Amino acid sequence: MKGAVLWLAIVAAGVATFAIKLVGHLLPRHWLAKPPVARVAALVTVALLSALVAVQAATSNGRVVLDARVAGLAAAAVALVVRAPFVVVVLVAAVVTALLRWAGLP
Repeated sequence: MKGAVLWLAIVAAGVATFAIKLVGHLLPRHWLAKPPVARVAALVTVALLSALVAVQAATSNGRVVLDARVAGLAAAAVALVVRAPFVVVVLVAAVVTALLRWAGLP
């Protein structure tokens, strides 16, 4: 039963995503070209990505945990502040996380 609910949720999310994309293509271009709409669209993208990163980096089994992943994320944030290239940002996060796990931090 659990598997069926999971697959139903996956299919529902896929259908919802497709519907949202379809509506975006059907709307007149002049509606989407308005500055407030463009600003909101850009901010929603950033907010969703930030939420995904936060959930993946700071939770485990539905609980908030502070482990090596959070330190890696903090190191990546520092690399972003100093305007490092994206590949360097990812490598910094991975290396910091790996070193802390190797040192015994979960």
